[in-house]
Amino acid sequence: MKTHLYIVFLVFAITTKIRAQEIRIDADIRPRAEYLNGFGTLIPDGVDAGLFIQQRSRLKFGYAQEKFSAFVSVQDVSVWGDTPQIAVADNNNSFSLAQAWIDFKFGNGWSTKLGRQALSYDDQRIFGALDWAMQGRFHDAALLKYNKQSLQLDIGVAFNQNGVRTQRTLFDPNNGGNARAVFDYKAMIYAWLHKDWEKFSASILVANNSYQNLDPIDGQTPIDGNVNRQTFGTHLVAKPAKGLSVAANLYGQTGEFTEEIDLLAYNAMLEVNYKPGKTVFGLGFETLSGDDNGGADGEIKSFFPIFGTNHNFNGFMDYFYVGNHANNIGLNDFYAKTVIKTGEKSSLLLKAHYFAGAESLVDGIDDYLGTELDIVFTQKLISFAALKLGYSHMFASDSMEILKEVPQPADAQYWGWAMLVVKPNFLKWSATPTPAEDQ
Repeated sequence: MKTHLYIVFLVFAITTKIRAQEIRIDADIRPRAEYLNGFGTLIPDGVDAGLFIQQRSRLKFGYAQEKFSAFVSVQDVSVWGDTPQIAVADNNNSFSLAQAWIDFKFGNGWSTKLGRQALSYDDQRIFGALDWAMQGRFHDAALLKYNKQSLQLDIGVAFNQNGVRTQRTLFDPNNGGNARAVFDYKAMIYAWLHKDWEKFSASILVANNSYQNLDPIDGQTPIDGNVNRQTFGTHLVAKPAKGLSVAANLYGQTGEFTEEIDLLAYNAMLEVNYKPGKTVFGLGFETLSGDDNGGADGEIKSFFPIFGTNHNFNGFMDYFYVGNHANNIGLNDFYAKTVIKTGEKSSLLLKAHYFAGAESLVDGIDDYLGTELDIVFTQKLISFAALKLGYSHMFASDSMEILKEVPQPADAQYWGWAMLVVKPNFLKWSATPTPAEDQ
């Protein structure tokens, strides 16, 4: 079935190029081996580490002309060995439609983009493509866009259902017990405004997400009614001197967590980077508000970065906000980093995090959670391929053991990985149609 789809898309691209201004066929193939001995949470003492190789195989088709463009991306995300060698069919449900959108341009900077697409803004703290995850993150949405000179505006809307319905519009988030299914919204409307100046840029983001009410007894069954949560704030970047940049985030969340529990939370970040030559030095601090009683007082105060690429923040070992740490004690993250140019085509990233709870975990327990060290080496092999090697180590405190509910963790908590990223272009064809062709 996958082969047939590839052939159909290839034939479509070749036969339509006669009238197209540009056609592209690209691939994104990335096998990644990982050795997990405490990734995401503490591994208990005496438990063997996990080891696997996962691969993304993505094929992308792009078409563009003066007032119209379209993009289709299909992908297979599999673990090596998850399909028997002589199986008649691939039964692991690993094949999916990653993106499929159309874009109409109205002129004077206006356009509309409709379909399945990645939404990525600013530093990807609130909306991100989540490219680290093999499957990525995509939304089924309709956008009205404005982009002219130094001003950009996106207004997006989305409405989700589990299938075709003739009655009612209950939406099952299928959250599998995840706290209130933050990612699986029923409806969304948002606006993003961005402006660039010579040495300064600013963005404003406002989003409202509607979630289907769930049965208060089992927390899973959809029932009538919706709750609405708002996320709003700004991302600022200043470049006051050569090689110096300062970035800041300030976001808030309000609305309803459930019909009985309100939401009031905040997130703030300040980061300074300096690049005097080929080496980058950075210092930063981020705080995400937390809650020490789980909403027992009628209000949740824990901030959650709703659709961000959270792997890029708060440590690569994903102990916080990567499908976890929701509605919890929040986080204070002090960090320092450096990026060293180790060769003409290679670099080394070193980053250290000091983690503490924004709220007390338990009376009398230290707020300090642990320190994480991240190391990533990148070597460009050829123009469209790179090798990445990574190692991370978590020096966890006793408070982290309580937070993660692992009373007897292994002495060493670490994670190592190696990934090959190959993104070749198979076809790129462009031409300006003649008047006869354009009729």
